Amino acid sequence: MPEARQHYFSSDPSVASSRRTVAVALPDLQFDLLADAGVFSSRQLDPGTRVLLENAPLPRVAGDILDLGCGYGPIALTFARRVRRRRVWAVDINSRALDLVRENAAAAKLGNVEARPPEDVPAEARFAAIYSNPPIRVGKSTLHTMLVSWLTRLVPDGSAYVVVQRNLGADSLTRWLNTEGFPTRRMLSQHGYRLLEVRPSADAPSPAARAE
Repeated sequence: MPEARQHYFSSDPSVASSRRTVAVALPDLQFDLLADAGVFSSRQLDPGTRVLLENAPLPRVAGDILDLGCGYGPIALTFARRVRRRRVWAVDINSRALDLVRENAAAAKLGNVEARPPEDVPAEARFAAIYSNPPIRVGKSTLHTMLVSWLTRLVPDGSAYVVVQRNLGADSLTRWLNTEGFPTRRMLSQHGYRLLEVRPSADAPSPAARAE
């Protein structure tokens, strides 16, 4: 199956490995990351990811950071380097992506990165900030379930920063999040992408309550 048709959100991609290097060049830092076929945006830094990395602020409060849908790790490693004393959880269902994050973190000498599948993140973990270029193409229902399950794990004064292509439903997602009780605003619109800031819901049930 051609890489373009291989679902990067598969837990075990069947497409043959084809490793390559992707340059991440930002105003404040630069590094080269290993990427591979079957992993999101493996040929170049995704433009939406770039919008997020160049514009999303550092966490406003103390605590761990979550990169939700980490791919080979450009978001996780960027924030791990920007705030070296924070633990950064890089979460993805794609096992090939997680292996790449571990290799990239080791090469960058970043010991504050934890690359895990969702089920291996401790239930008690809470996050000062979530950064995500989410997998919109998984479908609305799956996306909504995924976002809510992690947004409920923000600390009270934390924020999530989510980048979504305008033509793939950024504005409808903003409306839905607000309806669900997660105050959401558009921080900026750039190159066809919306960068959203999402705040915790004041009355959202805990992750444990949602599982009951």
